[in-house]
Amino acid sequence: MSPETSPETSPETSRETVPSPVRVLVVDDLRVVREGLLMLLGLLDTVEVVGAAADGEEAIEKVTADPPDVVLMDLNMPRLDGIEATRRLAESHPQVPVVVLTTLSDDRQVFAALQAGARGYLTKDAGAAEIENAILTAARGQASLDPDVQRRLLDALRAGSAFGVPGPAPLPGELPDGLTAREAEVVQLIAAGRSNSEIAAQLFVSTATVKTHVNHIFAKTGLRDRAQVVSYAYRTGLAEPPQRR
Repeated sequence: MSPETSPETSPETSRETVPSPVRVLVVDDLRVVREGLLMLLGLLDTVEVVGAAADGEEAIEKVTADPPDVVLMDLNMPRLDGIEATRRLAESHPQVPVVVLTTLSDDRQVFAALQAGARGYLTKDAGAAEIENAILTAARGQASLDPDVQRRLLDALRAGSAFGVPGPAPLPGELPDGLTAREAEVVQLIAAGRSNSEIAAQLFVSTATVKTHVNHIFAKTGLRDRAQVVSYAYRTGLAEPPQRR
């Protein structure tokens, strides 16, 4: 049997579409976790660690400077959390898949990460083989979920609940003043009277991330306070004023 037709090189098992080794950026705010992952991944022939970042902001900077093949992303981090970092990477670098590796397995966090664009989701009790498989699967452009996460996701979809996460409010086709879709959502929630902590809870991001969005909104629109944001939301059609009785 020739090498081209042997079982070892069949289409089902071929890794021709996967870089060898797969270049991985590790993102985690805890130094001991980062170093442990660097050590673990360094033992795998199929993976090459090309960098590490301590938060989402640093991760985006490093991906922009030198895009890896896969990003291994924690969720709960300072400055910019993993969900928002995943969302931004999905928009700016859609060719770089994100695999979440976190201690968080709350259903709402899982769904928020997948909704943000994560191509894989593992908890930190995963073994080296599971992490390697998730990285290689993501590098192939496929999705990989922790078995328990996958079961719960399917259960939620069958029940029609989707973990109870509300979808984004409808947005105009063209956003004003160069606002991103997420910034427009924050404008809508401010207009609805939500505090920063309430916005953070609804969007599954940190309060620090919400403050960053608010600062970007002020800078782009020239507005000075939340009252002006409310008026701006009504004027631009991002939100409907309450109906008078």
